[in-house]
Amino acid sequence: MLIQASAGFGMLYRLDLTKAAMELLSALIERQEPGGEVNASQAELAARVGLSRNSANTAMGLLESRNLVLRPKDRKYRTYYLHPYIASYASQEELEDAIEDAAERIAAEELPEIAVPRYETAPPKRQSQPLRAVRAAG
Repeated sequence: MLIQASAGFGMLYRLDLTKAAMELLSALIERQEPGGEVNASQAELAARVGLSRNSANTAMGLLESRNLVLRPKDRKYRTYYLHPYIASYASQEELEDAIEDAAERIAAEELPEIAVPRYETAPPKRQSQPLRAVRAAG
């Protein structure tokens, strides 16, 4: 059983991810090895959640731009890495070591932080509709 790091999950709502990106992220999380390595093609991941090729490309681009999904510098085919803050680990000790290492690498600018979009002005909030009475049929 893998232990899921939850440091990044608390901020997922702030990342402004699309439904397709959330579904693709779920497929990546499901397929990961301990430490966050995922060996699967984008087409396999997309098929798993029912996304078209274009939707999968757009969703993966969004996940990469938010640094939730990291690619090796050589862009090795079929290899993705989940950010250590959302990856799973084989033991509590591995999780603690990985989080500590990630924090040090972020401080040294060797690992990007999870990127939360910054808005000049806050996005508009959905306006709630007042409730109204509806007549019963008849």
